[in-house]
Amino acid sequence: MTEYPKIQTVYKRDPATKYKTLLEGEFSLPEFDYLKGNAWIWREKVDGTNIRVMFDGDTITFGGKTDNAQIPALLLNALNSQFLSQIDLFKELFPEGVCFCGEGYGAKIQKGGKYRPDQGFVLFDISINYWWLRREDLEQITEKFAIDIVPIIGIGTLSEMVEMARTGFKSRWGDFLAEGIVATPVVELKARNNERIITKIKHKDFQIYQKSTTPS
Repeated sequence: MTEYPKIQTVYKRDPATKYKTLLEGEFSLPEFDYLKGNAWIWREKVDGTNIRVMFDGDTITFGGKTDNAQIPALLLNALNSQFLSQIDLFKELFPEGVCFCGEGYGAKIQKGGKYRPDQGFVLFDISINYWWLRREDLEQITEKFAIDIVPIIGIGTLSEMVEMARTGFKSRWGDFLAEGIVATPVVELKARNNERIITKIKHKDFQIYQKSTTPS
């Protein structure tokens, strides 16, 4: 697996505000419009950096959002400490390989000091030969590896998700506003191009945009 799929924001962005705000009601993909009334699983979006933990059946390697992304040294040390000692468990459970997809989060990563004082890894997906595992499988695996998993915060329609993000809600990590929501249909689906159906919305997408002006 080379890269984690790009997650489209649920609505299109407004070019008039340099894409800083949304065109509410105009879905960014036709699949979102078609599925808007269905039940979606919502999980809290973490403000960090995309990390992949990849095992090929023999060795463990780490990657960022893309293969060219650089992982900060402090985070890389945390990943080494967390996963390299568990290579026997990887070999036992995933002899043909696996990719753990998650977020590097914590102090000095974005505004991650609110999540934890150090740096670490929180899981949100696992891919085996391009199959995405179910939530119950993820929870069993994170328990075996003693790693964190992003919390599920609700189930509902896309409109309900948007309103929750607009209002803002308390993070499961502490007394601060969550960054947003990532959602997938209760029944995992793929689009015609074989890409996974998954979307996101951030609280800051609803903050008032003000054009910068230069005094005359």
